[in-house]
Amino acid sequence: MGAPEIFAATAARAGRCAFFFDFDGTLGPIRDDPGSVQPAPGIVETLGELNRRLGKVVIVSARPADFLRERFRELPDVAVFGLYGLEVQRAGGPVETDPSAAPFVPIMRDLADRARAELPAGTLVEYKRIAVAIHWRTAPQVGPEVEQWAKERASELGLRLQGGRMVLELKPPGQRDKGTVLREETEGLSCAWYFGDDLADLRAFAALDDRAAQDPDFLAVRVAVANAETGHALVEAADLHVDAPEDVPGLLRELLAQAP
Repeated sequence: MGAPEIFAATAARAGRCAFFFDFDGTLGPIRDDPGSVQPAPGIVETLGELNRRLGKVVIVSARPADFLRERFRELPDVAVFGLYGLEVQRAGGPVETDPSAAPFVPIMRDLADRARAELPAGTLVEYKRIAVAIHWRTAPQVGPEVEQWAKERASELGLRLQGGRMVLELKPPGQRDKGTVLREETEGLSCAWYFGDDLADLRAFAALDDRAAQDPDFLAVRVAVANAETGHALVEAADLHVDAPEDVPGLLRELLAQAP
């Protein structure tokens, strides 16, 4: 199915769709300082219109829920799932933490302190309350040392490792991920889109595949945001793709042009 057919089929399901978005590299550009990332121009306004006219919008990211809510404070009706779904904040509600992750708060605090003390210069340690991300974008030469350190700490503390674009994240054990969120949040819908840029997003793509296999009338649309680091695998698995976060509003406006 080409883009015009996908747009028409989605418009025909208006009100019964959901649109899921990763954040870093998808709605906002990758930056050396992850704390400086903001949504690309036009993103917030376009997501608001999409939420009003076609179906619910959901952000699903490795970032904490509070970080995401701050970036999308103009869209209070949009649900945000932080830390791959270990946190969720829905319209008007508090941030809820998955009970399985809560005991790891003190472990992650100590781990972040240890990472800052033990890792080489050039690494950036991002403490996320129930996860720790270690970036080496500004010092690619230390990547192997960071990876070895993270593997040893994961084994020592019983944590999971999640790889990304020049980043490794240590997080609580368990199977909750972006795919889990999509399986839960697409119940009762007839259409879902997912936008992603990194290998962790393949699990969300797979969840849409599973949903479509169970219901032949379900429209599943996988959108890749291309990049030189990990985007090739996403583009190969996607139904549609764009070249950068700045191109996402344009694609959505093409879709909205066919909306009721």
